[in-house]
Amino acid sequence: MSLSTHVLDTCRGEPAADVPVTLQRLGQYGWSTVATGTTDADGRLRDWVPAEQWLPGRYGLRFDVAAYQGLGSFFPEVTIVFDVADTVRHLHLPLLLSKFGYTTYRGS
Repeated sequence: MSLSTHVLDTCRGEPAADVPVTLQRLGQYGWSTVATGTTDADGRLRDWVPAEQWLPGRYGLRFDVAAYQGLGSFFPEVTIVFDVADTVRHLHLPLLLSKFGYTTYRGS
């Protein structure tokens, strides 16, 4: 399985570069970090979690929005919680940011 994300600053109409992102997995004793990364100049983060680390279960993708310099956001962090049943399929989870809101969806 693979995971990618694309963070876009909808206030400025451009990619959100250098956003710290943390992938966590929910286990028996709470959340544990699986991987960390930072969006590139195009606001993308891809191929950052080795395929063998994916197990079926619940995951959280945490975006440190406060660290992003282009946007003084009301929301200092955004966490997208999702379930993985098929560890072969590719997941793409875009995040559209604005100063007072955000949107996400399952992309392709």
